[in-house]
Amino acid sequence: MVQQVFSCSAELARAAAEEASILLRNAIDERGKARFVAATGRSQVDFLSVLTADRRVDWSRVELFHLDEYIGLGADDRASFQRYMRERVILPTGIRCAYLLDGMADPAAVCRDAGAALSSAPVDLLMAGIGENGHLAFNDPPADFETEEPFMVVELDDRNRFQQVREGWFAALEDVPQRAITMSIRQILKANAILCLAPGAHKLEAVGACLCGEIGPMSPASALRLHPRATLYLDRESAQA
Repeated sequence: MVQQVFSCSAELARAAAEEASILLRNAIDERGKARFVAATGRSQVDFLSVLTADRRVDWSRVELFHLDEYIGLGADDRASFQRYMRERVILPTGIRCAYLLDGMADPAAVCRDAGAALSSAPVDLLMAGIGENGHLAFNDPPADFETEEPFMVVELDDRNRFQQVREGWFAALEDVPQRAITMSIRQILKANAILCLAPGAHKLEAVGACLCGEIGPMSPASALRLHPRATLYLDRESAQA
């Protein structure tokens, strides 16, 4: 896995957005379209602001997916990832083809339908972050490294749920759903290229485990080391690990 270290999170965001733009444009040039899996969370906000303003990308030729969604949150809930995708990706770009995970629908049906759509062709670019407990998407430790299902239902651990409160998405722990839909580890690793953004001192422990610890279920993001075209974007604070 390639590591790139930047002086600040803003510089990191700009560099990652430039690489993402190149990957999307190359896919469009080669195949007429690009398939893009976007991530959510604080680590992605600045990156998405830069990327979605890039008019070198023909966004009408981009198919959008996302990594995960809380079960029980509607599309207009302030913490819903459907809303995050709509406000931070779809509206700024005018993307016409978006496969959004519905947190209010039957989870098994959502996993089945989203999995079929995602698996129909290769993913050109997948974005990711690293959770404070090392989670990748909503694959908390101990993560399932074996399932071939593209999407699955998972129980969220309390450290993950506390992170969502600290980041301001929820007012209290009891407000954070206990279950979610997530893209599986093996499905994530099927993407042609992965760009993972992990800025900030609060990611030190997780980045260290990802880079130096054992690859396996207790450090889900360590799976990125198995991918031939994964790049980890760090700032000075998170690179001290």
